[in-house]
Amino acid sequence: MDWAGLMQKGLHQLRLTPRDFWALTPAELQIISGATGAQAPMRRSQFDALLRDFPDDVKDEDDG
Repeated sequence: MDWAGLMQKGLHQLRLTPRDFWALTPAELQIISGATGAQAPMRRSQFDALLRDFPDDVKDEDDG
């Protein structure tokens, strides 16, 4: 997320108060800033990296 860009847009161009700016959700910020928020689908290599970093089959002492 481009926070610097969103802050520039929200505080300077849209003239939101800091309180109003920080009360918005990231989705609301993207909508009012005109950003589409569209992201490219996750590539297989990214998915494989997530599986490697956060495996589902890890058992702890409570799993038996």
